[in-house]
Amino acid sequence: MGGIGKARYLRPLDLQRGRVDLSHGSGGRAMAQLIEEMFVRAFDNEWLRQGNDSACLALPPGRVVMSTDSHVVSPLFFPGGDIGCLSVHGTINDVAMAGAQPLYLSASFILEEGFPLGDLQRIVGSMARAAREAGVAIVTGDTKVVQQGKGDGVFITTTGLGVVPEGVQVAGDRARPGDAVLLSGPVGDHGVAILSLRENLGFSTSILSDTASLHRLVAEILTAAADIHCLRDPTRGGVATTLNEIALQSGVGMVLREDAIPVRREVAAACELLGLDPLYVANEGKLVCICPAERAAAVLRAMQANPLGSGAAIIGEVIEDARCFVQMETGFGGRRIVDWLSGEQLPRIC
Repeated sequence: MGGIGKARYLRPLDLQRGRVDLSHGSGGRAMAQLIEEMFVRAFDNEWLRQGNDSACLALPPGRVVMSTDSHVVSPLFFPGGDIGCLSVHGTINDVAMAGAQPLYLSASFILEEGFPLGDLQRIVGSMARAAREAGVAIVTGDTKVVQQGKGDGVFITTTGLGVVPEGVQVAGDRARPGDAVLLSGPVGDHGVAILSLRENLGFSTSILSDTASLHRLVAEILTAAADIHCLRDPTRGGVATTLNEIALQSGVGMVLREDAIPVRREVAAACELLGLDPLYVANEGKLVCICPAERAAAVLRAMQANPLGSGAAIIGEVIEDARCFVQMETGFGGRRIVDWLSGEQLPRIC
């Protein structure tokens, strides 16, 4: 958050009417007060209380995983979440998809001059709750302020550190012909929740974003079958793009079964209304798992025993294919290519 010391201020931050101003990014007293009363108070832990510009961390034995993610979602608050919890969940999940136990996060904020301090407190509080629930500490960070009109409220970048247990080898290049492809639940919830609030696409829906931390689900999957080959969270570009990425990395093809892919009725209806394919709509609380076929039943049971995987299904298999095509067996008995996402389906989804 920037180095701080204990200070006394003439008056506390005005969280009812106050707004971010350029002095909050100047490095002076106003910035120190914002860091202490807004960020340190919410994220409170032994590293932040030291007031240093960095965090000195002890890591358990194992390979270290590091991932970073910038969050620019619009709107900042949406059904089922906000940019705060999303910035925590998203980076925790990227670390977890390597089979790692997430341990620490950093958080960097770009704030726009004039942004309400009350909204910032709401976002920071959401981040703090998400981190506590996940058992992960936000241990360092940074704050910058840009002039009004040069940003859009708040952008957040989080970086995560975790450790992979001994014996776990999960990577995007490990899918093998004969492997099963599993999905942890219905697709498209996050994207539809965001779409429902966009100014030019506003419509009524009961769908909530699925934003969630998936590391405990991953740990349960690895307990059920240590030889998991691939894990990936299908965010931007959805399940279709994620599977194309893995197919290309591994040099394989895939065949999916259309009738096995879980989609909520409301999501399917919204996508039909807007001319979208749910397979390309973003998710923030789902994962794709590729494992040996003989492990698929045990993995599926482990997924379904967790609330975040209760809607899990086996949706296809990996095949030999030098072209690395992802194909779909349709309900009519034919096959079609499930290609990469072309163009920008929905900007600023996460």
